[in-house]
Amino acid sequence: MKKGNISIFVPHQGCPCACSFCNQKTITGQEKLPDAEDVKKAVQTALKKKEYDYEIAFFGGSFTAIDRDYMLTLLTAAYPYVKSGQVKGIRISTRPDCVDAEVLEILKKYGVTSIELGAQSMDDEVLIANRRGHTAQDVIDASKLIKSYGFALGLQMMTGLYKDTQQKAIDTAKKIIELAPDTVRIYPTVVLKGTYLAQLYLKEEYSPLNADDSAELCAQLVPMFERANIKIIRLGLHSSKDIKDNMLAGGFHDSFGELVKSHIMVNKILALPPADYQVYVNPRSLSKLKGNNKSNIYLLIERGYNIKIITDNALDVDELRIK
Repeated sequence: MKKGNISIFVPHQGCPCACSFCNQKTITGQEKLPDAEDVKKAVQTALKKKEYDYEIAFFGGSFTAIDRDYMLTLLTAAYPYVKSGQVKGIRISTRPDCVDAEVLEILKKYGVTSIELGAQSMDDEVLIANRRGHTAQDVIDASKLIKSYGFALGLQMMTGLYKDTQQKAIDTAKKIIELAPDTVRIYPTVVLKGTYLAQLYLKEEYSPLNADDSAELCAQLVPMFERANIKIIRLGLHSSKDIKDNMLAGGFHDSFGELVKSHIMVNKILALPPADYQVYVNPRSLSKLKGNNKSNIYLLIERGYNIKIITDNALDVDELRIK
C-alpha cells in the first residue's frame, strides 16, 4: 500500500526568527491557523481513500515552539487516529534549537513517530548570514537526541543560500549523512518578495542560483544520499500560484526533481572519456536523458561525445547502460 501524508499546515507559528528566505504565507499558501476540528476533518476526508497508509503531518512552522496548549490541542485531535491504527503515526517539522527531552516526551506520548529538522546548512557562516538563529552543533545535538528517543529523523537542507557555495553544500550533505537520518528533503533557494533575500537580491548583493544551476548542484548531492541509503522524500518546492506570483529569482522549476534526474543521467556519460557510446535507457526516461529541448544531447556533442540512444524496457526507470 502506498504511503500518504495528511498535511496540516500551522503557518509561521513558533518560529523565533525571520529567516532570510522565509515568507511563510507564500510557501504554504495559507495563513489561517488550523484547530482541532480542522485536524479531524482533514483526517476523515483522507481516510475515505483507502489505498494509502496515512501519516498525519504538521508542517509550516516550528511545531515544538508553538504555544504549548495549542500544540497539545492539535496533538490531542490527531492522536486517536494513531491509537486506533487508522493512521500510522504523526510527523512534525521543527527547528533544531526547539528540541529538548521534555518536548520529546510529550511528542512520544501523543503518537508522533517522525521529526523533521530544518537544518538548511551545516555551515555556521551560512546560518548566521541567513538569520537562522541556530548553529550546526544545534542540528547535531537535536538529531542525536531525537534518534535516542526512537523517532524517525528527517533533515532538510537548502542549496544556494546567501553566502553558500557549491563546496559548502557538498560539505553540508556529508555532515547530514554522518547523522544518518531516515529521510532528507533538498530545497533550492527561491527568492520571494518581502524577504531579506529579496532585499539583498534587489541591491545586487546576492546572486541566487537559477533552476538549472540548482539542478546541477543537486545532481551531485542526490547520489551522495543514495549511496548512504538515505531516502530523499522531496526535491524542490511544491509548485503553487503563490510561489510563482511572489518569486523574484532562484531555483524553482515545476518539475525540479525531473530536472535533477536529467542532470544525473548526463553526468554519468560525462564521467567517461569523450568517445562513441551506445546508451541504453528505459523508454520512460528517454526525455530526461535528452534533456529539455535536447540540451543534454547538445552538451555531449560540444564535449566530444557521440552517443546512440537505444531504448530497453528491461532497464529500470532512470537506469542507464553505457557501452
